[in-house]
Amino acid sequence: MIKVNIDKAKAISHSIRREVRAIEFAPLDAEININIANPEKVAGIESQRQVIRDKYAVVQEEINSASTVEQLKTIIESFK
Repeated sequence: MIKVNIDKAKAISHSIRREVRAIEFAPLDAEININIANPEKVAGIESQRQVIRDKYAVVQEEINSASTVEQLKTIIESFK
């Protein structure tokens, strides 16, 4: 029987979460760079970034509270 280290599985899951989050941030980061001189536009973009932060904060908590590899797989598949 294969034994999985749940702490290592969670660490891998968090890495995947960060990678996916970075992909979602990329177009908004580019928009901020283009509009850096326009504070109103940047504020709107930053509010979109906050939505992403909030989404992945929930995912982070789900990963932290998972107790099985199957739960981690389900969590990861839900946001990929």
